[in-house]
Amino acid sequence: MKKKWLTLLMGTALVMGLAACGGGDKDTTKDTTKDTGTETASSDAAAKIFDQKCSGCHGGDLTGGMGPNLTKVGSKYSKDDILGILKNGKGQMPANVVTGDDANTIAEWLAAKK
Repeated sequence: MKKKWLTLLMGTALVMGLAACGGGDKDTTKDTTKDTGTETASSDAAAKIFDQKCSGCHGGDLTGGMGPNLTKVGSKYSKDDILGILKNGKGQMPANVVTGDDANTIAEWLAAKK
């Protein structure tokens, strides 16, 4: 009986070990059509920060919800204005939801939404 349990335990450990180390679905092919410029990288970073910190109130598509619609916020506010709102809050929005480099990235991204 002990031999069966030991075999089962070792088999399970082997399977779990291989699963932990084993191949994910990583795509190793190169996409030559993808623009690797900093604008795309900063847009992707800004979108990620927005999704994590802002989308709960402003919606994942920037159309608003509890917070206002931000789809054309850049036509109303400059980057510095947006940084001020992020720092000080406005209306129902609390201050310092996004700070530091993240705030700068978000403000630049939103200011381009015209």
